[in-house]
Amino acid sequence: MQPADLIALVSLATNMHVDLDFTDDKPKLLAALTAYNSGQGQGFENGSTGSVEGAAETSGAFSADDTDFNTFNADRKLLALQSLMQALGKLPQKKSLIYFSNGITQSGADNQSALRATTAAAVKANVSIYSMDIRGLQAFPPGGEAQSASLHGQSAYSGAAVLNDLNGNAASQDSLATLSSDTGGKAFFDSNDFGTVFSQVQRDSSAYYVLGFTSNNPLKDGRFRRLRVQVNRSDLKLDFRAGYYAGRDFEHLNRADREQQLEDELAAQLPRVDVPLYAGTAFFRKDDSHYYLSVSLVVPGSQIPFVTEKEKDNATIDIIGEVREGGKFPVGQLRDTVKLAVDSTQQIRRKNVQYNTGFVLAPGSYHLKFVVRENQTGRIGSFETDVQIPDLRKAPLKMSSVVLSSLRAPVTGKKTGANPLVRDQMELVPNITHVFAPDQHLYLQFEVYDAAKGKNPAPAAAVGQKASPNGDQNGAVKDAPPPKPAPAKDSIRVFTSIEFLRGATKIYESKPVVANEVTAPDRKAVIFQMDLPLQALKPGLYLCQVNVIDDVAGSFSFPRLPLLIRDSAPSAPNKAAD
Repeated sequence: MQPADLIALVSLATNMHVDLDFTDDKPKLLAALTAYNSGQGQGFENGSTGSVEGAAETSGAFSADDTDFNTFNADRKLLALQSLMQALGKLPQKKSLIYFSNGITQSGADNQSALRATTAAAVKANVSIYSMDIRGLQAFPPGGEAQSASLHGQSAYSGAAVLNDLNGNAASQDSLATLSSDTGGKAFFDSNDFGTVFSQVQRDSSAYYVLGFTSNNPLKDGRFRRLRVQVNRSDLKLDFRAGYYAGRDFEHLNRADREQQLEDELAAQLPRVDVPLYAGTAFFRKDDSHYYLSVSLVVPGSQIPFVTEKEKDNATIDIIGEVREGGKFPVGQLRDTVKLAVDSTQQIRRKNVQYNTGFVLAPGSYHLKFVVRENQTGRIGSFETDVQIPDLRKAPLKMSSVVLSSLRAPVTGKKTGANPLVRDQMELVPNITHVFAPDQHLYLQFEVYDAAKGKNPAPAAAVGQKASPNGDQNGAVKDAPPPKPAPAKDSIRVFTSIEFLRGATKIYESKPVVANEVTAPDRKAVIFQMDLPLQALKPGLYLCQVNVIDDVAGSFSFPRLPLLIRDSAPSAPNKAAD
């Protein structure tokens, strides 16, 4: 450190914490740095994906699938960096941020707007990000490192283990390299010398030029504008930022201008993320070449301002969205205005506002983007993700997504013929966060297509039964109609059951439900609907495994989804106490 240098320390674990404000006191800095350790897996770390192939052998009965919980890990890291940039923007002069990290791995369902928003915030605050991979120079032996257990499967002998390690290492460094290059910093990978990053920061900030200009483009469209700096000497090398994102603003706009703002926001490379917005998807087959993609958008109720009118609290939300095949050609669009009117906002502020829609698409890769605007203050939120709809014609067991829900809502006055989640004028509302309360019911729905036919003399249990985890290891089936004998002719025979796993322990397993008839002949689908009360399960994180077996074809599938049962909320105080 030079006498004029000031350093602050910020850590990202389960949250962001300022450990030491800007100071030139070296003993204080050394004391704070000594408190850090190289431990991993502290909330921002990605969990496993459920596959045991190439995973370390830990004597466990299964490998947990934390894919859904990994979804927002990268977003949390980027949003934490963005908030840090906004704080640094108030300080004059050029700032440098040295980011020690073991990588930011994109899970495929991340909000891609967060990366651009973080870059734009850094450029606006005149902050350069220098990324340092704390893993240093790594070797990837086929059987794993010495501190790891031996691997499952054949990956260690086929070269797949080393290839997976290399791909994972490169993927985790990609976002760090993007942050550094787009903000004028540098990335330091595969090096055990952490001191080089400090030397580079000092060289870059010891002497620099600040250039300013006035753009002749008055549009505030949020697009990326490239910059190029040239000098008339060939012996000099220039380091400068590649460009910046144009600003976005909201003023009092008329109806046409507000509509145009939504269209511009949908096309902008730098969408706003003022309002938190989350999305979840699930697919169901309509025929061999078309699938229904169910999409759920969730906005925290606390983020929606209400105004009191006619003894009710009212708010309006504008929603616009687009689906692009391969990220290029638009194949689906959405535009809607949702009006909210509630008797009291106290309840809705503690819950979420969810909007459900869907698209009919062919198998393939798609890019989804949705923009939500609350019309009281004009704040906007965006969500972008990539979705893969598989071609089930090549699958041994043709099965839809598994939808978890805690609510069934009546449907009135809506065209719901294409939505598989609507049956008997009741809609299953997906729970995209997979968080449930002990006093709720867990509703599961999924479909099996083109089940094989064969001789089936055994009786069948009804599809859509209610099971209860009342301490019975095998579960209990109740409130179900009496079993029907199987027809004499060839019929299907599909088994399904639900398991709750916690660590290596099976907490609960329902009795098998057997289907002998096709529920939806037009789609050749067997529809399973399960109802599981949760009051007998203790709060905590579980792995919900759905066992599906086509007994005639001999094919099977065991999808797993993480599920969190939270603690019961404390009882509400009475009016006198309130």
